Amino acid sequence: MSNPSPSFGLIGLGTMGSSLALNIAEKGFDIAVYNRTASTTMSFFEEAGDLAQRLVPCDTLEDFVAAMRTPRKVILMVPAGHVVDQYIEALRPLLDADDLIIDAGNANFRDTNLRAAEAEKRSELFLGIGVSGGEEGARHGPSIMGGGPKQAWDRVAPMLEAISAKYQSVPCATWMGKGGAGHFVKMVHNGIEYADMQMIAEVYGIMRDGLGLDATEIAANFEKWNGGPLKSYLIEISAAVSRAVDPQTGKPVLDIVLDRAGQKGTGRWTVIEAQHLGAPVPAIEAAVAARNLSARLGERKSGEDLFGAAPQQIDAETVTVDLLENALLAGKVAAYAQGFAKLGLASAEFEWSLPLPDIARVWREGCIIRSTLLNDMAEALASGDGENLMFAPFFADIMKRTHDDLRQLVSKATLLGNSAPALSAGLSYFDIMRTGRSTANMIQAQRDYFGAHSFERIDADGAYHGPWGSG
Repeated sequence: MSNPSPSFGLIGLGTMGSSLALNIAEKGFDIAVYNRTASTTMSFFEEAGDLAQRLVPCDTLEDFVAAMRTPRKVILMVPAGHVVDQYIEALRPLLDADDLIIDAGNANFRDTNLRAAEAEKRSELFLGIGVSGGEEGARHGPSIMGGGPKQAWDRVAPMLEAISAKYQSVPCATWMGKGGAGHFVKMVHNGIEYADMQMIAEVYGIMRDGLGLDATEIAANFEKWNGGPLKSYLIEISAAVSRAVDPQTGKPVLDIVLDRAGQKGTGRWTVIEAQHLGAPVPAIEAAVAARNLSARLGERKSGEDLFGAAPQQIDAETVTVDLLENALLAGKVAAYAQGFAKLGLASAEFEWSLPLPDIARVWREGCIIRSTLLNDMAEALASGDGENLMFAPFFADIMKRTHDDLRQLVSKATLLGNSAPALSAGLSYFDIMRTGRSTANMIQAQRDYFGAHSFERIDADGAYHGPWGSG
């Protein structure tokens, strides 16, 4: 083979960056690579095997830019925040006017909006793309969500589609809109991921603490569910981690894992932006709060010493494995409905015209929340059946069939002290969304009483004040 002549380059050879670079090379694209630490670049090149023939390792940014033919496409896989801006500033004097910078890290979409606006002002090309699937996805096929000028996306779409995951041969890579649209969609994906994982963890806890099942029995239940409507990557790996045995102790690995969950901030961003938009995502909020509470290990142990252990045994005759499956399914539908409703509000707020059906399709493979239900979600969103995903006929039938089981589970868990915050939030969301007359009339009356904020009447148009204190 002749010497590589790349038009693509990648900066940042950490876990995700190195995996993505190998994926690009494996799909037949030459690529220059650079890392701030030169030894990391050379180690990566030396360990690339046959794919090294498509790689051009570079020691300096100047060498990196010079190694690429124009128009260049530079992919940044560096930590979100100031590091991205530092590299953009360093690259600007080295690149030509028609070259393209692509931030493929976990950026906050508001930062991406600012970078996109600055690039437009300078007549530069900039894309912000969300990449989901972790290390395995980056290496063998992630879900890709693009944001920025459509002409810039079109320039790199053939490569991004080639390296992306495929669902029945359809690439899981789509342009979402201008500016930070791609990173926004990725952020909401991660928020849904938080809720999905938390709900699974809550059901796991009920099986472990409420029903007294061991890890092997729990794994068998997850494996069974993965053959039904809950079939998904997260259920699949929940079965795998439940079945795994620690080679040092011979115990189930789950039994030796410290119960303190980490997070990188995207779930928190999802919640913050939901509040800005007035988009209720209570299941995601509960999941983020649960992770924050998990970090308070010492406080939780003090609480157990003071009040006694919370979880108590649940009657296995009333809380069956089938009931757990149905409850988890109902909670999952509610969480996804919240996420897609938020995407719809954001699309209008930021003038993005987000392609909701395509978002569901992009998530069908490659990403962490990939699930058999996403194909049905794409069809429901494309048909426009209902303003809320729960109202689409397919999912309305699911909720009608399963919400009583979710109610049973949340009720039993609450009575016996088994914590289920995300499942409870999903149930409350469902109940509010099926209540034609809520209790917010009391809130409006209170607001008018203490602040003269006025209220609307159910029998006439206009704003009114109450005769408060008149008896």
